[in-house]
Amino acid sequence: MDFFQDILIYAFLQKALITSIVVGIICGVIGSFIILRGMALMGDAIGHAILPGVAISYILGINYFYGAVVVGVLTALGIGLISEKSRIKSDAAIGIVFSASFALGIILITMAKSAIDLTQILFGNVLYVRTMDMWLTIIIGVILLLVVIIFFKELLISSFDETMAKVYGLKTRFIHYGIMILLTLVTVASLQTVGVILVVSLLITPASTAYLLTNRLSTMIVLSSIFGALSSVIGIYFSYVYNLPSGPVIALAATAIFLVALIFSPKQGLLWQKLKKQSINN
Repeated sequence: MDFFQDILIYAFLQKALITSIVVGIICGVIGSFIILRGMALMGDAIGHAILPGVAISYILGINYFYGAVVVGVLTALGIGLISEKSRIKSDAAIGIVFSASFALGIILITMAKSAIDLTQILFGNVLYVRTMDMWLTIIIGVILLLVVIIFFKELLISSFDETMAKVYGLKTRFIHYGIMILLTLVTVASLQTVGVILVVSLLITPASTAYLLTNRLSTMIVLSSIFGALSSVIGIYFSYVYNLPSGPVIALAATAIFLVALIFSPKQGLLWQKLKKQSINN
């Protein structure tokens, strides 16, 4: 009960809870499109590749948001350029760019180790979130939700069938890079909560859980947002009570929810499929 009482008392805990819920929601929304478009690796790549931007921002004494967004966008453009202008396929281009960026980030952090808490950057600690970071996360969330609502039809068609989207006259390349920019913004917003390494857990796991439960994109987005927010709240609780980094706890909470859906999902669950096979055999 101390946790729930402390929420009413301590402002830092209130900010942590609000930020983590918003992060869970926006990761669930953008994660749904990442899953459908087969871009899970891209989410992981941008999560790792923004590390140099974070390090440079700390060194220059500016908000990490600016450096991380610039590097994230450059990463997305760089991956696209390599895969489009050479024989290298996109998965190889992702591996090349994100490993080089992550390595550069580690070197920069090592050079400025006196000013940077490496553990907090890598694994996150939402209990230390600042008011400015909370509002920045909320603003990113509002922007993301408005874009998805306004352009839902275009995103729906291009996510399920890119060829059909081109037939309809949609600018699929523009949509692709638009999603990359949104993904970068969401990734940066998630840094304080789950860190650089585990940001992909909130991007992929809740959306994958929702994908097991429905075939409708709108329902998938709602379920994914709920699972993301729930994972964040569970993570905050255990992080606060047991003094653990928030990122790993949130990642494990999201994985636990996924495993429940994987086993007990009414249509795609392993248990349901086993029972169905037994009934057919009988």
